[in-house]
Amino acid sequence: MIDKDFLIIGIFLGFASGITPGPLLTLVISETLIKNKKEGIKVASSPLYTDIPIILITTLILLKISNFNLILGLISILGSIFLCYLAYGNLFFKLKTGNIDKSKSFEKGVIVNLLNPHPYLFWFTVGAPTLLKAWDVSVYSVILFITGFYIFLVGSKILIVLIVERYRNFLKSRIYEYLVKLTGILLLFFAFSFLKDGLKFVGFV
Repeated sequence: MIDKDFLIIGIFLGFASGITPGPLLTLVISETLIKNKKEGIKVASSPLYTDIPIILITTLILLKISNFNLILGLISILGSIFLCYLAYGNLFFKLKTGNIDKSKSFEKGVIVNLLNPHPYLFWFTVGAPTLLKAWDVSVYSVILFITGFYIFLVGSKILIVLIVERYRNFLKSRIYEYLVKLTGILLLFFAFSFLKDGLKFVGFV
C-alpha cells in the first residue's frame, strides 16, 4: 500500500461509521431536533475526545503482540467478522416511523454512547491493525488515515445535523436508506480484505 491508500481507507471507514445508525447518531439527531444544530454538532464532535484513550490502549496492546502472526491473523479475522456484522445491519436497514426517540435525555444518550461496545471493537479489530499497517509504510500514512477517518466520521454526522435542521424528513427518505445500504456493500469489501489478511497471517493463504 501507498500513503494515499490509507487516506482512502480512512475516508470510507469514517463516512460509513458516521452515517451508520447507532446510539451516537440517534443522539446527534435528537439533540438537533429537540434543541438546535449547535447542540447536535457538539455531540457529533464527541468522538474526537472519547476515542483518544481507546486508540492508544488498543494500539499499545497490538504493538506488544505485533510479532505474533497467529494473533494478528485471528484479530484480522475478528475484524472481518465485525465488519460483516456492521454490513449486515446496513444492508438490511429499514426506514421506520419513530426511528428518532425524542424522549431520551442528553445524559442518557451520553451514557449509552460511552457504554457502546462498537468503538472498542472497531479500534481493536479494524482501526488499530490498520494503524499498524500504516505505520509500516510511513508516519505520513498514519496521519492520513486518522485525518481522513475523523474528518469524515465527524463531518458526515455534522452534515446530517445540517440536513435534519433544514429538511426534517431526510432520515425518512429512500435516499438515506439506499446510502446506508451502499455502505453495507462497501463494508463487505473491507471485510473480505481483512479476512484475506488474517488467513495470510495464520498461514492458510
